[in-house]
Amino acid sequence: MIERLRARMRARPWLSLGFALAIGLTAFFAGRAVLHSVYWADARHLDQPIEGWMTPGYVAHSWRVPKSVMIEVLGPPEEPGDRPTLKEIAAARGIPLEQLVAEIRAAIALHRAGAS
Repeated sequence: MIERLRARMRARPWLSLGFALAIGLTAFFAGRAVLHSVYWADARHLDQPIEGWMTPGYVAHSWRVPKSVMIEVLGPPEEPGDRPTLKEIAAARGIPLEQLVAEIRAAIALHRAGAS
């Protein structure tokens, strides 16, 4: 049986390579999904105190609010794919980090009050 498989692989090497690549990509993305699920299922990562090293997306995940809530407070990113930290956003706005964190907390509280 193994010899028949090897013979088929030798007969169509590009097809075999494509199949191996598909299996590899599937394993990679499945692994990422599992790691993401395990990380956010841990209660220590939920409702974390908001700090300057966090990105808006991280805060949205941790506090379980839609990213649109963060975009309302912080505005859209300047460039697509840009992921600045809260400290960088506060510096760009010229405001203290504590003020930015207070604005984020108020938006989260408003969203949660409306969702209840």
